[in-house]
Amino acid sequence: MVTTPRSNTATVQITWPLLPDDFVLPDDPVENQDHPPLASALTDALATQSELLENALIVSNFALCAGFNNRTICKAPDWMYVRPVKPSLKPRRSYTPHKEGSVPLIVMEFISETDGGEYSMESDPSIGKWFFYERVIQIPYYVIFKPEKAKVEVYRLDGQLYHKQKPDADGRYWIEELDLYLGIWEGKHLLRTGNWLRWWDQAGKCLPWQEERALQAEEKAIQAEEKAIQAVEKATDAQLRAEKLAERLRELGIDPDQID
Repeated sequence: MVTTPRSNTATVQITWPLLPDDFVLPDDPVENQDHPPLASALTDALATQSELLENALIVSNFALCAGFNNRTICKAPDWMYVRPVKPSLKPRRSYTPHKEGSVPLIVMEFISETDGGEYSMESDPSIGKWFFYERVIQIPYYVIFKPEKAKVEVYRLDGQLYHKQKPDADGRYWIEELDLYLGIWEGKHLLRTGNWLRWWDQAGKCLPWQEERALQAEEKAIQAEEKAIQAVEKATDAQLRAEKLAERLRELGIDPDQID
C-alpha cells in the first residue's frame, strides 16, 4: 500500500552520520529462506564482470544509514550495490552514503504476499523503505521482486521521484550504469527451484553462476582433450599411411629414402 508522505523532505534535515560503534542495529531475521540464495545468486554472477567489482560494496540485509531530523535511520535492503566506496580498515557493519562513498546505484527488496514496507511512503513517525530510498538517500534504481508471482518491478529515479520502467521484448530491464540487463529466470540453483533474478549482457548472454562457470570450464577441458586425441589419431593415421606407402615402394624396388 502506498500512502501520501506526511512531510516534505524540503522542510526536513537530512544528514549523513557515521554509525557509532555502540549503535544497536536491528536484528530482524530475513523474511524467508529464499532471500539469502536470491541475493547470493545476484552477486555470484557479477564475478564475471571484474570492472564492476573494483571498489564496490555488494551486500545483502546490510544497514544503509542516514540522518533524518536528527534521528539515525537504518534500512537493510535485501540486496545493494554501491560503487565506488572508500576502503575500510575494519569490517563494515553499516554504510553511510557521502561519508563512505557514493550513493548506492541499486537496491532490491524480495517480498512475498505481505507488504513489509517496501512500498511505504510514510515519513513520520516511521520511515518507509520507498520514502527512504527515494526521498532520503535518492537511490537511482529500486527493484521489487516477487519470486512467487514471477514479477519484478524496476523503478528509476527521475528528478526526485521513482518512475516505473518498462521491460524490453524479452521482459528484461536495462541498467545503464552496469551495462547489463536484469530479468527473471526460472529453474534450479542452490537447492532451490523457482524464479530468480539474473543478469544478461548487451549481447543477450546470461551471466553464469559459479557452478555454471565450472561446468563450462569442464566442458572446454573435455573439448580440448578430445581435440588433442583427434590430433594424435590424425598424426598416427598419417604415419601409418606413410609407412604403408614406403613398404609398397620397396616392394616395387624403389627406395623411399632416395625420393626427394
